[in-house]
Amino acid sequence: MYIDTHAHIQDEQLIGEVKDVIQRAKSNNVQKIICSSWNIPSSKQAVELSNKYSEVFATVGVHPENCDEYNDNTEGELTLLANNKKVVAIGEIGLDYHYTKENKELQKKIFVNQIILADKLGLPIVIHTRDAIGDTMQIIRENKQYLRHGGVFHCFNASKPVLDEIIKLGFYVSYGGATTFTNARELKDLVAYTPVDRILTETDCPYLAPVPYRGTRNEPKNIDLIIKNIAVLKNIDLIELEKIIQRNTEQIYKI
Repeated sequence: MYIDTHAHIQDEQLIGEVKDVIQRAKSNNVQKIICSSWNIPSSKQAVELSNKYSEVFATVGVHPENCDEYNDNTEGELTLLANNKKVVAIGEIGLDYHYTKENKELQKKIFVNQIILADKLGLPIVIHTRDAIGDTMQIIRENKQYLRHGGVFHCFNASKPVLDEIIKLGFYVSYGGATTFTNARELKDLVAYTPVDRILTETDCPYLAPVPYRGTRNEPKNIDLIIKNIAVLKNIDLIELEKIIQRNTEQIYKI
C-alpha cells in the first residue's frame, strides 16, 4: 500500500478531475492521500475533499508565499477547519525567500503563529523551507516547546548536519520526485543517509513529477516511482520500505 503524504489535488490543474485522479491513484495501490493547503480557500477545499473521499486527508495552513493573506480572522478560521477529524496537520507553513526577501519578518511572524496554533490544536506541522533553512532552523530551535506533536519537513533538501538536528528534534522528512532526477546526486546521497524510520514520501503534485514523467503534470498515482527509487537508494526491500513508510505516516499523522 502506498501513501502520498503531500499532494495538492485541489490545485487548479487537478481540481476539475479529482474523482479520476483519486481513482487512478487507487488503481496504482495508493490508498491514502494527504491534501496539503497553502491558504484559507485551499484549506477549505482540502477539508471538503477529505469529507467527500475516504482516501483523502487534509492539512490546513498558510504558505509563506501567501503570508499577506494572513489576518486577524485567519487563526479562528484555521481552528474551525482543524476541528474536522480528517485534518491531520497544520501546513504547509514555513519560510520561502526564493522570490522575495522583503517580507522576511512577516513570514517569520506568521510561521511562529502557526507553530503555536498547531501546538494548541494538538497537531503536527508541515514545513516548507526554500532558500531559508538558516532562519527556519532558528525558529524551530527557539520554539521547540511548541513542537510537542512533531512535524515533517516536506520536499526536504538540506545538509546532513541539518538532517541530524531535525531528527534529534523528532521531525520526519519527506522526499518526492526530485529524488529520481538524474542530476540530483546530492539529494540521492541525502536520501541514502536518512534513517528509514524518519522517511515519508510525497508527490507534491501537480509539481515535481518523477522520472520518466519529469516536466509533466504530477499525480498521486506516481508515488510508486518515488518509493521504488528510494528502495534502490537505500538498498532495502520494496515491500519492507512500503511498510515502514506506512508506519511512519501513521505515527506522525495518526491515520
